Amino acid sequence: MSSVYRPCLYTVVCLLLSPVLRGQSFAAAAKTFVELLNDDQKVKAVLPFDMEERYNFHYIPKDNRKGISMNELDERQKQEAFHLLRMGIASETIKKMQDIMQLEMVLRTLEGRSADDHYRDPGKYFLTIFGQPETNTIWGLRFEGHHISFNFSVNNDTIAAGTPSFLGANPAIVQEGPQKNKEVLKEETNMAFALLHAFSQQERTKAVIDTNVPGDIITGAGRKAMIEHPQGIRYSEMNGAAQREMLALLQLYIHRYTKLFADDMLKDIKAAGLNNLWFTWEGHTEKKIGNPCYYRIQGPTIIIEYDNTQNNANHIHTVVRDLKNDFGGDELLEHYRQAH
Repeated sequence: MSSVYRPCLYTVVCLLLSPVLRGQSFAAAAKTFVELLNDDQKVKAVLPFDMEERYNFHYIPKDNRKGISMNELDERQKQEAFHLLRMGIASETIKKMQDIMQLEMVLRTLEGRSADDHYRDPGKYFLTIFGQPETNTIWGLRFEGHHISFNFSVNNDTIAAGTPSFLGANPAIVQEGPQKNKEVLKEETNMAFALLHAFSQQERTKAVIDTNVPGDIITGAGRKAMIEHPQGIRYSEMNGAAQREMLALLQLYIHRYTKLFADDMLKDIKAAGLNNLWFTWEGHTEKKIGNPCYYRIQGPTIIIEYDNTQNNANHIHTVVRDLKNDFGGDELLEHYRQAH
């Protein structure tokens, strides 16, 4: 099996095998993937749903992640792995993920690492299935590696939760080499600046709470996301143009997922009240490498964070946390345990 994963080789095949064209369910896609694994691979890839490992969410380079890495899969297995991910993740997001994985090659070069280095490795991304995927069971799916993490909980073949989810980019803007000027999370950056610049001076004064920035996303990698007191400016305090920019930015993050689940998430956010959403900005207010900044959208059901502070403010982290339903929530786990 190849030790270097090149997602671009599978993009066309994955599009041809998209869930829409196949008419396949999430559970069926997971079962198809598992059936392609040999016994040793299954031991790595399939773990119990109620295992504490399911909550082991992180976005740093790690060698000891549970699951099966892309490096350990053959071509057909990789195709099925990405088909499975497309059941919950939008095609545009899959492309961003593939680009993020290829940034490992940029980092390998920038850091002067050898061609066989495995600290920076675009194949060191792990897929893990928790539980036994059936149309009438509770199970989970995680795809994770450096700067990528998606955590799905599925109940009766319907996505019950898709968070925590994380996308990051280092470099945020590639400065040299074959990928020069590549900016994977450009929309997440530019749309936030568009919102900031849509505020009146009075609104911006409310939104920008500090010229200093946190060193990373505030919610971190814990099982529970918590920021007690919303800060900044309420949606109801924004002018009409700013409200439109705010909704566009919110939907950019929500539509990282496939349409049905994204629509459900947005419905929950609206049910909790758009006027209960807050927008917070810290740091510089002009986009430029070397200008660190941070922003957050926070409401009763959701926290979205973006920071660009590390590596001379050319290193982005973004995260989506569901305040009631991360990892499926406690209620789903209790249902699973009662059934077993």
